[in-house]
Amino acid sequence: MTTPRLTRPLAATLLAVALGGASLPAQGAATRPPAAPGAAVAPADTAALRRTLDGLIAAHRGTVGYAIVDLETGARLSRRGDEPFPTASLVKVPVLVTLYALIEQGRIRLEDPLTVLGIDKVGGAGQLQFLHDGAVVTVHDAAWLMSTISDNTATNLLLDRITIGRVSARMDSLGLRRTRIHHKSFLRAIASVAPDSSAKYGLGVSTPHEMARLFELLARGQAVSARSDSLMLDILAHNEDGAMLQRFVADLVSPHKTGADDGVRTECALWTLPDRVIACVLTKDNADATWRIDQEAQVLMGRMGEAIVRTFRREGAR
Repeated sequence: MTTPRLTRPLAATLLAVALGGASLPAQGAATRPPAAPGAAVAPADTAALRRTLDGLIAAHRGTVGYAIVDLETGARLSRRGDEPFPTASLVKVPVLVTLYALIEQGRIRLEDPLTVLGIDKVGGAGQLQFLHDGAVVTVHDAAWLMSTISDNTATNLLLDRITIGRVSARMDSLGLRRTRIHHKSFLRAIASVAPDSSAKYGLGVSTPHEMARLFELLARGQAVSARSDSLMLDILAHNEDGAMLQRFVADLVSPHKTGADDGVRTECALWTLPDRVIACVLTKDNADATWRIDQEAQVLMGRMGEAIVRTFRREGAR
């Protein structure tokens, strides 16, 4: 049995914050050997991959959508690609992109201080909720924690500065008009900007195609700028949640972001296989709404990730 990769130790995250979010030592992603000069490389069998993925989904008790893009060949496949799904914390990637756009414009700085007050603290994922009232972190610290351990208090501190409206405007500017964050984490009842959509989808909403497009823009240096996008991808490569798409591909270190809520599991990842491949899987209405590590949607996504990596590595290809 393959053992799923779960999380890096919390100490690594706290050390990264203490060092101002400095990158942890990179682990080399496994790639196939380069082809001999003049040798033809068999294309990835995306038709077989679609059959595999749809077969896995057919046995699942829930609704699943996906979008997969090979950035080098242009190969694309999807299921329910334009259907809206709850994002859960996956919507924190649009928040990160909006933040770095404002940094690029000189309207906010990574070193700007943020004070954590008692009124700012919310539950769920994260560590800032446990700090003493009056603790000071930087914008970079908050962005790091939001993206690597999905810290909800850090997310809210950033949204206080950049505002939800700016996130919507940034997504509109990128052509992602169905990607929205509705409210600050754990504050839907008092802070939703779209009560009806918020009641239906929770923290955020998007489609598999739009989330894959956002990761494609990041990979191409077109979400904000080549430099800012590289910095964001480095942060996302330190995401500690390996329970979903990353579950059975522990030899790869990839920029990715997950999301989870009752009955919802989501993730987008950028793998180098060596083609750069984006995979976004969004699920909803999962019959298994538990929070156990082997929750059905998480295991399903792990098998999907395994199949995607195997296909684009051409494992078994002749």
